[in-house]
Amino acid sequence: MSKTLVIYCHPYEKSFNHAIFQRVVKHLEDKKQEVEIIDLYKDKFDPCYSKEELALFKHGKTLDPLVEKYQKSIKNAEKVIMIAPVWWNDVPAILKGFIDKVMKMDFAYEVTKTGVKGRLTNVQETVVITTSTSPTWYLRWFIGNPIGKIFVNRTLKQVGFQKRKWIHFGGLTNSQPSQREKFLQDIIHKI
Repeated sequence: MSKTLVIYCHPYEKSFNHAIFQRVVKHLEDKKQEVEIIDLYKDKFDPCYSKEELALFKHGKTLDPLVEKYQKSIKNAEKVIMIAPVWWNDVPAILKGFIDKVMKMDFAYEVTKTGVKGRLTNVQETVVITTSTSPTWYLRWFIGNPIGKIFVNRTLKQVGFQKRKWIHFGGLTNSQPSQREKFLQDIIHKI
């Protein structure tokens, strides 16, 4: 049985992101899949490097017990689903800090003569689900698709995550309840 790791990144339990999170987890559990959850806000994950933590960077080490826990979770996952809002055309700082602090050298990647080589090829499928006030077309074409091009197909690719997919619900503020419900119904077929 494959293990799915859900990384959730939103502080507000009445948000649409939380509704997505609940729907995704329920669907996975209904399918009898083994699910593990990382809730960055609930865990009070600190995305900032301290001077002491950064001094260990070149050795791939950490002082943060949550980083060690998260690394074990990632290493045991075959599928990763990330759920987060898009704030200021990017993923929230806490998710960026998760990448910065958890994806350490010798764990997530190795440096070669031609660049970075990802080591987390155990993650055979990756789904990033986001929402934004901005319409999807605005993110994709007007500002250059930072989530799809950079976060999903560069950053996550660099650490070795396979079969990466970005699913987005844009224009959230002006959306109708029926549109949000349709997205929630459709999302289970896309993950």
